[in-house]
Amino acid sequence: MRVLHVGCGPARVPEVIFPADEWSETRLDIDGSVAPDIVASITDLPVADGAFHAVYSAHNLEHLTPHDVPVALAEFRRVLAPGGFAMIAVPDLQQAARAIAEGKGGEVAYVAPCGPITAFDIVFGWSIATADNPWMSHRCGFTLDTLHGLLCAAGFKDVVVRSTSWQLEALGVRDGDGS
Repeated sequence: MRVLHVGCGPARVPEVIFPADEWSETRLDIDGSVAPDIVASITDLPVADGAFHAVYSAHNLEHLTPHDVPVALAEFRRVLAPGGFAMIAVPDLQQAARAIAEGKGGEVAYVAPCGPITAFDIVFGWSIATADNPWMSHRCGFTLDTLHGLLCAAGFKDVVVRSTSWQLEALGVRDGDGS
């Protein structure tokens, strides 16, 4: 089975989801310094139609402009084989907005492997990373309903989106009809 890890950064796909003995990972990122297999934008994947069984995207879509998100989702669907699935994680903008409205925007919301994250970081991008890397700025955001709607509009079926601890996790399936 083949998984395309879009916007991979230096990370590998989670072993618990994609065990290495069952999945072959292809890493794609716009930043060549993270040594991906493919250097490209997630809005123009240089990959054959139906080439992958899964697409994994963790904290990438928020770096796009709102008009580029449907383009990226269409690309994710295009490169999936019939019956393949996309797993997507993005920050939960609704939780961040709630914290900001309560005057807690600059307080640490949680600690990620990279360090402490505030609600303002969730909205605008991690302030430490955006100073050195403009790709890390957030240009859009998602709520449970907007992410669900975008995946459905892109043609994904059996879409499930859930909110978990400051992020949204989504799963969408490409129909097995080959379209």
